[in-house]
Amino acid sequence: MVIIGGGANGLSLAYHLARRGVCDVVLLERNSLTSGTSWHAAGIVGPLRATPNMTRLAMEALTLFPTLEDETGMATGYRRTGGYWLARVSERMDELHRIAALGRLSGLSPAIIEPGAADMPGLDLSTHVGVMSVPEDGNVNPVDLCMAYARAAKSRGVDIREGVAVERVVTKTGRVTGVQLADGSVIEADQVAICAGAWSKPLAASAGLHLPLQAVEHMYVVTEPMPDLPDPFPVIRDLDTGIYIKGDAGKLVIGGFEPHAKCWDAFGPEGDRPFLELAEDWDQFGPFMQAALDLMPRLEQLGVQHFMNGPESFTHDTRPLIGPAPEVAGLFVAAGMNSVGVMSSAGIGRLLAGWMSEGAPEWDAWEVDVARVDPRAADAAHMSARMEEAVADLFALHWPYKQPEAGRGMRCSALHDRWAAHGAVFGQTAGWERGLWYARAESERDLPYAVGAQPWWGMAAREAAEMAQGVVLLDLSPFTKVEIKGPDVLGFLNMHAAAQMDVPVGKAVYTPILNDGGGIEADVTITRLALDRFWLVSGAATRWRDMALLRARAVGWEVQIADQSETEVVIGVMGAGSRRLLAHVSDADWQGFGFGTAREVLVSGAPCLATRLSFVGELGWELSIPSGKAGQVFDALIVAGAKPMGHYALDGCRIEKGFKHWGHDIGPDVTPLEAGLDFTIDWSKDFTGKTALETQKAHGVAQQLALFQVEGSPLLLHDEPIWSGGCVVGLTTSGGRGPRTGLDLCFGMIERTAEGPFEIEVANLRFTAKRLRRPPYDPDGKRMRA
Repeated sequence: MVIIGGGANGLSLAYHLARRGVCDVVLLERNSLTSGTSWHAAGIVGPLRATPNMTRLAMEALTLFPTLEDETGMATGYRRTGGYWLARVSERMDELHRIAALGRLSGLSPAIIEPGAADMPGLDLSTHVGVMSVPEDGNVNPVDLCMAYARAAKSRGVDIREGVAVERVVTKTGRVTGVQLADGSVIEADQVAICAGAWSKPLAASAGLHLPLQAVEHMYVVTEPMPDLPDPFPVIRDLDTGIYIKGDAGKLVIGGFEPHAKCWDAFGPEGDRPFLELAEDWDQFGPFMQAALDLMPRLEQLGVQHFMNGPESFTHDTRPLIGPAPEVAGLFVAAGMNSVGVMSSAGIGRLLAGWMSEGAPEWDAWEVDVARVDPRAADAAHMSARMEEAVADLFALHWPYKQPEAGRGMRCSALHDRWAAHGAVFGQTAGWERGLWYARAESERDLPYAVGAQPWWGMAAREAAEMAQGVVLLDLSPFTKVEIKGPDVLGFLNMHAAAQMDVPVGKAVYTPILNDGGGIEADVTITRLALDRFWLVSGAATRWRDMALLRARAVGWEVQIADQSETEVVIGVMGAGSRRLLAHVSDADWQGFGFGTAREVLVSGAPCLATRLSFVGELGWELSIPSGKAGQVFDALIVAGAKPMGHYALDGCRIEKGFKHWGHDIGPDVTPLEAGLDFTIDWSKDFTGKTALETQKAHGVAQQLALFQVEGSPLLLHDEPIWSGGCVVGLTTSGGRGPRTGLDLCFGMIERTAEGPFEIEVANLRFTAKRLRRPPYDPDGKRMRA
């Protein structure tokens, strides 16, 4: 294995691979260890993050950093100092309450306190409304930490070479074979991990992997020593002004996360300089300095000892890029750390080392998986635009349903202008512009964000009512659409799908694709179009991941796999009147068109693959249309009386029908038996994961996915604690308001033995919850199968 990059994450990966007993690991650093960005990191260790998985990554530091000192005899500078997260508005307190609940469940001890209770003299908290105290916050010296990683890795056999530049990653027929160095020599390798921070993008591109990375100028200042500074000095995050303050050997470090961050060219004249410092920029940093002075007036007595401006690498969505490249076997990445690389390095090294050595991560890593990335997101212009807000997003208020403003329009369907003409208020889902709801007046367009009742609920209810009584059109074009064919196609699909694929031509089958442990790797519908040709459809967000999964599993099978996601437009025609409306624009036999079947039809003269399925629980069809013909079909359907329905209404309808969503309710750590999807399994055949499912079936599941109706109208999102018998028995996985039932609903993964009564904790309030054994809307499916 070759690791490219001698910063915190490359060194942590080397250490963790060696700890796992992996032999023959070489780490290559073009300059000196830590000389890229790790050396100037602020060194804050913040184990509590906004999501369970990011918290898990960051919490590895709490055990590894002290252990590393014992193992190597080298000080890392790690020290717990405690910390305070400050809130100036009530909506921020809602966010902090939610994060604190996650922290407590993760084994941390955050507490929400009044501003006056913060044990930090000298802070002016007169305009703040609340504080979250995190005793586990701390500091580490980034350079010392990296040197400890290096010593520990070397002692276990890792070959670390400084002053060795990698020119490109070498591949052959879609697989890594090594790296070519700047001197032209080649090091052969079965696996290569790119951990080169801001300099990772061209290395990945040399192997065909497009990373949405952008280096920006990132700044902090170090003050002169402050007399009587508390020791330790807690980490202060004044979230609503975007600044942080931390102690540093009797001095203070003041930094912030910039809106309209200044892009920096990592490949320009300065790009190859080790330990690079950029010029001071008080115009950019001035607002942060003023915010710090307002928060801590004593700072007026101090001078600035050092202005640090160094490059930092950010991603399009402010989440790291970790894991295997979707289209290049043997290529791995750990880059785009968004200023949390040092604090999360212990967890990132462990996660990626497991992925490389075992073929799968230790826990669900979808949140950070590089396979989530649309290659178009890596476009330089797009990334430059995203930096207007991506850096500031680290501290910005994470409003529920917040939409990005910068870098929009990356993917638009062939019908985009038509959806827009009918009032679409667009949002971005998996990179696609998609109507969230359809405005019928200007007052319904620019709605404010809220942490409680959502202002678009009324529009979603209106659209769902129109579907229940008439016909609506859904923009389903972002779906992943894959053609799979060849002599071995039936055997291939039957081995990897839990359901039976030997079905009549024209039959559509809903099925999970499992891993060896029985977890759900993909949630798909597969339609048999011919004896040797099938059509697979999955969600928009998993396109690149699903394609990588299919290609990897196709090795040794005589099958061809072709991504057709952009050649076909998909319109959902749904509602009580959909059969009658389709009969107006097509001569096909819609009356004899059975549920779960597909046919080639003509609609308004255009060829379509019509599949009778429904993710919203109403009678309806999905029409897959060649992009060039989609406009005439859309126009004909509108003239016949159909109205558009948005993505928010769709999601609310799916939850009141009890339909699960991959990435939230189900995933690689959840089996069909736990998710209530055992009806999809054909036990009479062999398939990947069957043995694990048989064992689980014999012993019983330890957890199960349940649907809840919640009283009191809380805003249900995900990761809210579920209480029963005075204990937390699980977390919600997704939630929303059912637009047809008006009920507040959520899915939650709970302990099998939990029997209730249940309560859901939302922002420090508990709401009575009733477990539903059947979905509240049309539980028998009579409308959908009518």
